[in-house]
Amino acid sequence: MDVTACRAVPATPGRTPAARGFTLLLTRWAAAAGRLRLRVLDERYPTAVDFACALALLALTAAPQHRLLAAHPWLTLFHLGLVLPLGLRRRAPYAVFGVMAAVAFVQWLTTSGMPADMAVLFALYTVAAHCPRRRTLTAFAVAELGVVLLMLRWGPPPPYGNTLAFAARLFLLLSGTTLAALVLGLNVRARRAQLAALHQRARELELQRDQRAALAVAEERSRIAREMHDIVTHNLSVMVALADGAVYANPHAPQRATAAMRQSAETGRQALTDMRRFLGVLRADEPDALRHPQPGLGQLPALVAQVEAAGLPTGLAVTGSPAAVPPSAQLTVYRLVQESLTNTLKHAAPGARAQVRVDCSAGAVELSVEDDGRPLRAADGHSGQGVAGMRERAAAYGGELHAGPLPGGGWRVAVTLDLGPRPADPEELTSG
Repeated sequence: MDVTACRAVPATPGRTPAARGFTLLLTRWAAAAGRLRLRVLDERYPTAVDFACALALLALTAAPQHRLLAAHPWLTLFHLGLVLPLGLRRRAPYAVFGVMAAVAFVQWLTTSGMPADMAVLFALYTVAAHCPRRRTLTAFAVAELGVVLLMLRWGPPPPYGNTLAFAARLFLLLSGTTLAALVLGLNVRARRAQLAALHQRARELELQRDQRAALAVAEERSRIAREMHDIVTHNLSVMVALADGAVYANPHAPQRATAAMRQSAETGRQALTDMRRFLGVLRADEPDALRHPQPGLGQLPALVAQVEAAGLPTGLAVTGSPAAVPPSAQLTVYRLVQESLTNTLKHAAPGARAQVRVDCSAGAVELSVEDDGRPLRAADGHSGQGVAGMRERAAAYGGELHAGPLPGGGWRVAVTLDLGPRPADPEELTSG
């Protein structure tokens, strides 16, 4: 008979390696499910789990002494008093340890030791895991005192009674067991505190994330409202002025009225394109996309021409190097000029003139918009939501906007934008 062939025969016929692997996997899954189930039960019903463990310990410690307990039933009281209080160890750990220590002391006075005495170590572990440091040290001192009393009362068995080295080793063994229970409880408490700190940190981070999200939403809403105000208010003001001019010129100069209405239509189309671009719905094949790029310093002449067509003569002076100004800062300058001229167009009396000056340097942009017209109403000039929006735009670049009447009549808006390094904002992302 071939020995090699015999060795090749599987030890368990009918079970392939795949089947054995699947069985091992199922066993591991079952063990993991069991641990998870026990953890859930321990979290939901801690007292019931503690009482179940106490009954199991009671049975284990009573088995070696069942004959002694049957012969002396009164010893059962000590047995029960040393084990059953563990059912409440997590509800009142310090009180449970005190009760068990007192029962152990009465036992020391009246009878010999029993296996149930090890339950005091579980109580000490629970105190170390749940109680403050002072109570933990007190419980450890009481447990060590119990070790000393145990050595004094019962000591080593007779063959070793006079051996000092054996007594020392036994004392070190018992003290080491007590110290191990203490250290284990302290480690569990430290781990629980660490997990609690991590959970608290996670909650704080989640709260900070929600707060940042809320602030970002509020900032985005404010930015959208500011942009829509600038786009709609300016273009509607120009369209209203052009329509009024067309109505006035129609009986005397129909060609001028037609040109004004065409200009009004072009302004409306530009406003629609700006709004659609800003709201992110402009398609790639939109025909007006190339005709209306993102506003900047290069579009200021067109803006001035649009305002002049609406009836406000405006001068423009741009000095320095506009190419050195970032696109987002150019958009901010454009919106500030747009809002300032819109306010002049709405609030100044007929016959007013405006002047726009932009000075571009390496690290800043200086802007001033002045008009010489008196306001239509003796109120606070051009103040309103538009000025508040301009202040917000200027503050994004570290600038402080100054808007107010001039001594000789008229209105002036002045601001200096800082082009130095700054955190990225939503306008920076949408300016490209």
